[in-house]
Amino acid sequence: MIPTPHQIFASFERGEIERDELQALMALHARELIQEMEEDYQNPAAAWIEGLRTRRAASLLVRRHGSRLLREVLTALGELPDFPAVRHLWNAAQPDVPLHCFLRIQREPIFRIHSLESKADGIHLVIEHGKAARGKGTRQKFLLKRDARWKMKAEVL
Repeated sequence: MIPTPHQIFASFERGEIERDELQALMALHARELIQEMEEDYQNPAAAWIEGLRTRRAASLLVRRHGSRLLREVLTALGELPDFPAVRHLWNAAQPDVPLHCFLRIQREPIFRIHSLESKADGIHLVIEHGKAARGKGTRQKFLLKRDARWKMKAEVL
């Protein structure tokens, strides 16, 4: 797994990697983005439909739970070590990035939020990520709690 840009820059600032390694790792992220843009260019209808689906899913989640809570949840998931969907969630805390950009309904690797419930012990979250074929994705349950600094932390159930 390629480290996220936050992890790459943190390693660079700690002196664990050199500038050349930093640029090479960031180039890998750039290539992934360019590859997705090329796929969208080659199949604009599928990209448009995926955009409609993600916008609808994001607007439903925002209407039910609010954009602030949704960003906190996505940010907490983006900080989990060895979580496969972290490469798409690393900048979820940035308010300039629309929330629909983090959801992937049909495009692999998918990332769907099935349920988000506030309960007394924290926020219970069920997501699906991985393969797009029905029944092939991985469902995971999380419990999100706030720590002493009021920052949301995710625990796998």
